[in-house]
Amino acid sequence: MDFLGYKGRRVVVSGCFSGMGEATARQLLEQGAEVHGLDYKPTALKLASFNQVDLRDPAAIDAAVGKIGGKVDALFNCAGLPQTAPALDVMKVNYAGTRRVTERVLPLMQAGGAIVSVSSNGGMGWSRRIPTIMQLIQADGYEAAVKWCEDNAETVREGYAFSKEAIIVWTMLMSNRLIKNGIRINCTMPGPTQTPMMSHFEQATKASVLEAAMQPINRRSTPDEQAAALLFLNSPVASYVNGVSFAVDGGFMAGIATGQIDPRSLMANA
Repeated sequence: MDFLGYKGRRVVVSGCFSGMGEATARQLLEQGAEVHGLDYKPTALKLASFNQVDLRDPAAIDAAVGKIGGKVDALFNCAGLPQTAPALDVMKVNYAGTRRVTERVLPLMQAGGAIVSVSSNGGMGWSRRIPTIMQLIQADGYEAAVKWCEDNAETVREGYAFSKEAIIVWTMLMSNRLIKNGIRINCTMPGPTQTPMMSHFEQATKASVLEAAMQPINRRSTPDEQAAALLFLNSPVASYVNGVSFAVDGGFMAGIATGQIDPRSLMANA
């Protein structure tokens, strides 16, 4: 049961109220970790501590992380908003707020620490927009990142895809810097997952597109399946895994890369 090595480790889960974050916090508790939660809504889980925080408010982020204090062994960035929310709010939570949480937790980490963030297969176009994404990443600080998004609304668009692309590139950039201090950082790229947020995706996306994104496994993942990947990446077992965008999608990205899935099937919304 202690194969992943979480027993007694002190961890922080952002977005612990529902979905992947709730599943992650619950699995960490089962593994014997000391879990500290952050979310906009209170959790029913019996955590070591919980701080209610709005990732659209940098001062609230700073205060919440300050209350946790002490040494942190692992950070799980699971909080997020769907594309049905205002685009700027999506960017604040999915990118700027996630980055702010990470930057505030980092001083609490030592060598052997690990960070993982939830991106998405919706961010798979990151490689075509690296120069633009780097402009956002180079906007230093929460307020500067928000200002960049306001000034580049046409690039940001609905916010969801671009925020997930930004998380992937930011993860890659930070992995080379943080590993010099013995800290790893990775992210996952989930496929369609049956969480409370899925109803928002169904509202904003044609059913044919969601069905195409479930190939070749042809079902949605569960929050627990996504959480298991997050626990692995942040565990001592994955000590040589760094800077990875880990597709947890039942083979979808593999199908795209090998031409077995037609990417045009994802363009029905355009």
